[in-house]
Amino acid sequence: MANLEDVTSVDLMTELLRRMNCSSKPDKRLILVGPPGSGKGTQSPMIKDEYCLCHLATGDMLRAAVAAKTPLGVQAKEAMEKGELVSDDLVVGIIDDALKKPSCHKGFILDGFPRTVVQAQKLDEMLEKRGTKIDKVLNFAIDDAILEERITGRWIHPSSGRSYHTKFAPPKVPGVDDVTGEPLIQRKDDTAAVLKSRLEAFHKQTEPVIEYYNKKGVIANLPAEKAPQEVTAEVKKVLS
Repeated sequence: MANLEDVTSVDLMTELLRRMNCSSKPDKRLILVGPPGSGKGTQSPMIKDEYCLCHLATGDMLRAAVAAKTPLGVQAKEAMEKGELVSDDLVVGIIDDALKKPSCHKGFILDGFPRTVVQAQKLDEMLEKRGTKIDKVLNFAIDDAILEERITGRWIHPSSGRSYHTKFAPPKVPGVDDVTGEPLIQRKDDTAAVLKSRLEAFHKQTEPVIEYYNKKGVIANLPAEKAPQEVTAEVKKVLS
């Protein structure tokens, strides 16, 4: 726990103003689903800031729980050291712990979880005990062929993180960073073969989750093939 005496006045006032601004916002509990490259990572920071939500990435939360040696983190570490998958109950328990933080007071965004119907059911059971439920599941719907064009055309400048696309945002000189003139690289997982296996896993595991929440009437289908600013407008419309 940080000592407030060591926090600058500017930081304190900024956080106080943020909390005052957030106090009038409605609570929202959201899940983002969509295949790799569908734009969830682009939209989630906007949603988090606009609606004062905490962003729960289960992989990061697991690593943090293990590092902090929380009771659930210790159990997770034991499973990982045995080469076992961390159980769904453990992951849901770590989410439950995270929801106690002040940053999650107005609600949350879950990205990358649940991946299966069983996980969705366990998440719902945990939320029901808290007297809450999922308000909306934002489904970033997009055709596989569009994703392949998006992902296989991506090139990165490693040291700065600047990204380019051979079709949508090409560098001035092919294969070269505009600013430094250094060579661009393609990430190992930005290939058609890797995308194909990731999409197969998505369709097999996660599409049943979309149907599960569709039956509950909380699915909102977003046209993820559109430009990011258009998708943002659709998100705000759905959440208003």
